[in-house]
Amino acid sequence: MSKAGPKQISGRVYRREIFRLQLELVKLQAWVKHKGLKVVVLFEGRDAAGKGGVIKRITQHLNPRTCRVVALPAPNDREQNQWYFQRYCAHLPAAGEIVLFDRSWYNRAGVERVMGFCSDEDYREFLRSCPQFERMLVRSGIILIKYWFSISDAEQERRFLSRLEEPHKRWKLSPIDLEARRRWVDYSRAKDVMFDHTDIKQAPWYVVDADIKPHARLNCISHLLSMIPYRDLTPERITFPEREESKGYIRPPFSEQTLVPAKYP
Repeated sequence: MSKAGPKQISGRVYRREIFRLQLELVKLQAWVKHKGLKVVVLFEGRDAAGKGGVIKRITQHLNPRTCRVVALPAPNDREQNQWYFQRYCAHLPAAGEIVLFDRSWYNRAGVERVMGFCSDEDYREFLRSCPQFERMLVRSGIILIKYWFSISDAEQERRFLSRLEEPHKRWKLSPIDLEARRRWVDYSRAKDVMFDHTDIKQAPWYVVDADIKPHARLNCISHLLSMIPYRDLTPERITFPEREESKGYIRPPFSEQTLVPAKYP
């Protein structure tokens, strides 16, 4: 008899818990701004591991002025001739900000290494420099949190196949994604080497079991909240002042304005 998989949380419980955690994220963001903290969160993992879904749930109710997502495209010609970490430094937070990297400088240890987009020397230099770079960030006062989303071979295959059937997800299947599917073992080896060199005391890797998306989202957000002690700064209930009288103002009629066609009632 095959072993039964883990029981999945119900949709009702998931919706209740995700909203509760999102309210706590709002409180956390207010605390980060109040204390002038600088927070960087990295999201790494295999293709289709669910990183983007977690990031969406984290940012859904946050103020985009002080919480932003960084998802960089492939480097251009100028960036290819910079110090490797230079273009990432441009996106680091100022005081009171949270920055979420949807993939980060660890591209060099993953896709660039496996696909041959960097030289062996560039790769070895990254493994030497990355721990020093991250220790420097931490010493500067940045709170650096690194997540690796772990997904099984079978679950990744299932998600890839589902993208073929869902037109709104086709953009997620790039040629690089398809080649990554073929090179599963190469990516596994690269990840193991990366962990050996960069799982440091000052910025350890936190592994998220990502085979069940709702569980991964709740577990990751709950852990993120636990990493930064914060207090509830929710202000007292707001009382709206009375609105001013119109004082003769007449609103222009709709007939004099260019309206969007009402295709829906």
